[in-house]
Amino acid sequence: MSTRAGAPPMYRQALLDLGGSQKTSKGAPAYSRYVNRRLGRYLAAAAYARGMTPNQVTFLSAVCTFSAILLLALHTPELWTGLVIAVLLALGYALDSADGQLARLTGTGSPAGEWLDHVVDAVKIATLHVAVLLCWWQHYDVGDLWLLVPLLFQSVVTVQFFAMILTDQLRRGRRRDHGTLLQGDGNSSPLYALTVLPTDFGLMCLLFVLLWLPPAFITVYTLLALANTAFLVLALGKWYREVRAWN
Repeated sequence: MSTRAGAPPMYRQALLDLGGSQKTSKGAPAYSRYVNRRLGRYLAAAAYARGMTPNQVTFLSAVCTFSAILLLALHTPELWTGLVIAVLLALGYALDSADGQLARLTGTGSPAGEWLDHVVDAVKIATLHVAVLLCWWQHYDVGDLWLLVPLLFQSVVTVQFFAMILTDQLRRGRRRDHGTLLQGDGNSSPLYALTVLPTDFGLMCLLFVLLWLPPAFITVYTLLALANTAFLVLALGKWYREVRAWN
């Protein structure tokens, strides 16, 4: 990895160390894998150089994310609001990656830190699509049936998040008890990362650039909702078969 010649030594060394301690790319969509983790690495190195803790980075992530969600729910959709929402959500997402990277770098990871990170993610997932619904209801000229789309999206991502976290926890327990490589371990191919891109939260962040153009935003948002629904149906079957095979 290349670093700026004038970068502070702590920052440069942190970047080098982080480059060799990345998580597995198994199941990671393209934006998360190729963009967000890199942004998170730079932010984690900067946080390390400033002496910040992983929980402080998690707090900054929450501030960015929930500021965007409040702006979405309470303000009239305009070009500038869409841009600000997209930037805040993307920054919050990058910081969400940075807190875990900082914890691995400093060896300060803890169950409490992991709990806090997951709770912030859960609140984000539970509120973002409610904010979309409020935005459509207040400012978009759509029929009542269209309001079911954000409700569908919220239901899908909530179930997906819970099932994914539960499956991961069961894998950890299985790996700890048996010490074997499981189906969910390893890395995914670049083609897979592109195939599941519609499920990527990073893509959702970028979508809000279209917020001031209701027909475009509604169309792309609805397509993403349908894609995530299809993914969830397939993923639940796959995860169940994987867990059942451990019997």
